[in-house]
Amino acid sequence: MKRHLFALICILIICALVIGSCKSNVTRQEGQHLVLPQAFGSDTSGIRQDKMTRLYLPPRKVVWSEGDVRHVENLLDESDGQADLVNASTCYMASTKERNASIILDYGRELHGALKLVVGSGSSADFQMRIRLGESVSETCSDVATSSATNDHATRDMVLSVPRYGQIEVGNSGFRFVRIDLLDEASLHLKEASAVFRYRNIPYLGTFRCSDNRLNDIWTTGAYTVHLNMQEYIWDGIKRDRLIWLGDMHPETSTIRTVFGNDESFYASLDLAIQQYPLPQWLNGMSAYSMWYLIIQYDWYRHFGNLDFLKKHAAYIAGLIDLIDGRVADDGSEHLAESRFLDWPSSPNAEGVEAGYRALLCWALQDGAHLCTLLGDKDRAQKCAEIEQRLKKKVMPPNNLKQAAALMAIAGLMEPEKASHDFLLPGGPKGFSTFYGYYMLEALAKAGHYEEALDIIRQFWGGMLDMGATTFWEDFNLDWTTNAGRIDEFVAEGKKDIHGDFGDYCYVGFRHSLCHGWASGPTAWLSEHVLGVKILEPGCKKVRITPHLANLQWAEGTYPTPLGVIRIRHDKQPDGSIKSTVKAPKGIKVVK
Repeated sequence: MKRHLFALICILIICALVIGSCKSNVTRQEGQHLVLPQAFGSDTSGIRQDKMTRLYLPPRKVVWSEGDVRHVENLLDESDGQADLVNASTCYMASTKERNASIILDYGRELHGALKLVVGSGSSADFQMRIRLGESVSETCSDVATSSATNDHATRDMVLSVPRYGQIEVGNSGFRFVRIDLLDEASLHLKEASAVFRYRNIPYLGTFRCSDNRLNDIWTTGAYTVHLNMQEYIWDGIKRDRLIWLGDMHPETSTIRTVFGNDESFYASLDLAIQQYPLPQWLNGMSAYSMWYLIIQYDWYRHFGNLDFLKKHAAYIAGLIDLIDGRVADDGSEHLAESRFLDWPSSPNAEGVEAGYRALLCWALQDGAHLCTLLGDKDRAQKCAEIEQRLKKKVMPPNNLKQAAALMAIAGLMEPEKASHDFLLPGGPKGFSTFYGYYMLEALAKAGHYEEALDIIRQFWGGMLDMGATTFWEDFNLDWTTNAGRIDEFVAEGKKDIHGDFGDYCYVGFRHSLCHGWASGPTAWLSEHVLGVKILEPGCKKVRITPHLANLQWAEGTYPTPLGVIRIRHDKQPDGSIKSTVKAPKGIKVVK
């Protein structure tokens, strides 16, 4: 008995030490002080520390090789990252005048970062290599000069000199595949071709699992898509659109608060955005994007209750509302800007876009009124309500545009059931978009169409997974999948290239981003509506848990709050009722 008690005490002590060590490591990492070599002296002005973590990942698969390439499988092994004279376990490549030695490597999933090459011996002091990073196999075989491929925002197609007995890192982009061509007459021993994975090292506080693995994969893919775009700031895409686009950011910030919680990238991104586009400019030069700013600010405040950040932006919020007020007439007409934008697929439907644009403005003013009330600015809160009433004098029909109908339902300009029955449900996922699909799902939820929404998620976002996606795309249409090849394979003769043959507007063909944060909507939606989390008081001090399992048998997960994670489990009983188990941190009142 004493021996058992002694063993138990030892185990408890070890656990305490491990937990203490983990906490200490976290503290050191989060508050890590920059220490420079003494040779730098005390002046650290202008020096910026990288907030991202770097990992070296070996390729998972050799997709293809051509020419004199031997032992290419050695590149799949773990490497020590150091060049040497031994040439053990290397890939030998030799090119001639007639034929280059070439390989295509698959790293298993979309990544953000670069490529690290380690070279042993070779036929000359340096070698000319062509490196092509690709989000699809076919993109690695594309040519910037003769196809829709691009080096815009990130150089992904380059020719460079690679040293013998050395190493080099090249590129900074979003990619999953790499093609390496050894140019000229040369030979070398390639020891390593690792992806340099650069990402924000943060925990997944929010989780989701249910009885449908397809939905589980979709939730995880959406979370990962946004995670890759959480660089120093929140980007739109990691290959193209590596910028802060406020108008595109709301699905991303919704996913961030659902999965990662109160992350500093949110605050950094909004601070920089208003610095880059001071009033009276519209954010990103687009009036609709300034509307999204108000929506994003209020949504984030409801979850995390950070009033200090709102106060920091109080003058900007007030100035933006004054700017809008001066451009909406008493008769409900408005002249905020000449251009109208919701998302790219809606652009041809000018009448529908106009209706959706006005609905978006009403929604933003509703949230703007809440923000002003919180900031003690009652006059501007009243002004927001007055502007909204002016706009409601001219409510326009959505002209069969699902994007517009969804916004009108959310803004209270149309009954959600009418929006769902007349516009959103006909055709199912047809007419859905990667960005505004989130708001279409929100409108369906308002009308109680949870089962239909889940089916659309399975078909539309699941359709990208069926084509080999590991992150969600800038745009997608289920019609593209007809007789099309997957992104992780060569396109067979007679089939369409799902990457190179489709796309529109600014994302034609290979310019199309296959990792775009605005496509992550189902991640936030599944946590909010299937787990059923609704915030009733700022900072999640009071929440309502109302599950909507629809055709699911069970669902479980965690939901991050400023006070800790809420743990939730729902099980459908034989009589159709739902048994729920909810464990919330102290300080959170849960209403079922």
